[in-house]
Amino acid sequence: MPFIPHTTDDTAAMLGAIGARTIDELFDEIPPALRVVGLPGVPVGLSEAAVTRLMRERAARNRATLCFLGAGAYEHHIPAAVWEIATRGEFYSAYTPYQAEASQGTLQLIYEYQSMLAGLTGLEVSNASLYDGATAFAEACLMAVRGARQARARRIAVPRYMNPVWLKVARTLVAGQNIELVELTATAGRTDLEALADLGDQDFAAICIPYPNFLGGFEPIDELTNWAHARGMLVIAACNPTALALLRPPGEWGEKGADIACGEGQPLGIPLSSGGPYFGFLTCRKALVRQMPGRLVGGTLDVDGRPGFTLTLQAREQHIRRSKATSNICTNQGLMVTAATIYLSLLGSEGLRRVAAQCHANTLELVRALASVGGITAPSAPFFHEAVLTLPWPVAPVLQQLAAAGILGGYDLSADFPELGSALLVCATELRTTEDIAVYRRALAGVLGVAVAA
Repeated sequence: MPFIPHTTDDTAAMLGAIGARTIDELFDEIPPALRVVGLPGVPVGLSEAAVTRLMRERAARNRATLCFLGAGAYEHHIPAAVWEIATRGEFYSAYTPYQAEASQGTLQLIYEYQSMLAGLTGLEVSNASLYDGATAFAEACLMAVRGARQARARRIAVPRYMNPVWLKVARTLVAGQNIELVELTATAGRTDLEALADLGDQDFAAICIPYPNFLGGFEPIDELTNWAHARGMLVIAACNPTALALLRPPGEWGEKGADIACGEGQPLGIPLSSGGPYFGFLTCRKALVRQMPGRLVGGTLDVDGRPGFTLTLQAREQHIRRSKATSNICTNQGLMVTAATIYLSLLGSEGLRRVAAQCHANTLELVRALASVGGITAPSAPFFHEAVLTLPWPVAPVLQQLAAAGILGGYDLSADFPELGSALLVCATELRTTEDIAVYRRALAGVLGVAVAA
């Protein structure tokens, strides 16, 4: 039964006050063709007992799967303490700290999160998070166009092997401001430096460099960073945060370092959970702080000299003039950031480094094992915890048969990158074991009809 706070008398009184006789008359400006008369196909309501029984029956159909699928979302181990703490009432019920003096706990948590992300990316400033990696990338593009003082163009160069979902989201969000994302030529799984000469004197506000790229490999970060800065462009790093535990942070790329870093925070203690909610991170150099969307929390001292926290910057429409706002973002993913902060605090820098190292080691083992199956070609270039395998068979039916055997075998690249042929993107995090990899190898060999040693 829905909760409706207004009685019939309440509704009649409100309608009378505004001069409408009925609810339908109140909304008479909506054309009849747009009104929903009914909801065809919706079954008759069930009782609580019937719904409970139905959901238990459906839950019983679930079965455990072995996940070798990455492509932007990753199955990592999440210490039990992370969500045990994050789901305490004082955390999951806490909302935006509009009244900073009454929200010191929330502000401190965001401050700690910002400090960790700034350290991880090697940049000076972090905001309080964004909705997900795709919107963080879009906001980084908008931010770069505003902040690139030496460039007049509203164009951003992006490598061929960027996350295709991120590109679709970003193009949708920046198109209204006439910003164009221009794809760079790639060869051998990364940006072709020689092809940059073909751009001639074309003007760009920024370049985005994925790290690692969508294929799991590495772009020539130093060369691209220096090339961009020499042309007066800003550099946006789109990073996997787990990889940053091992790899050189964006703030140290090239001679001057990247200017902005963004990415998907899901690997930091957030479960896959059917695709969300996740959170996006965004950091930058201090010189660009006025272009940073969302909230920034800073540390301070009160009149008695005691440490405290405050909202330092909120450059959005709700707080300043619309013409001066950097974004219409209304909030941050507070609960996800809480979990990520707890996750990073529990692991520490050494723990995160071990997670990243184990991911890389497991993926090396996975690639070697699958490449031993006849007809499968393994990559020769370095990779982090994802790699592209070339199959002698269309990928889609192979993945369907693997799924029937309880294995999420990877991501089919043929739709997004047809030039790669029958290419399969596989991933192994720290959760995958030698036994898991052996199971995958035998199942794949069976699907392909290839005999392999036990």
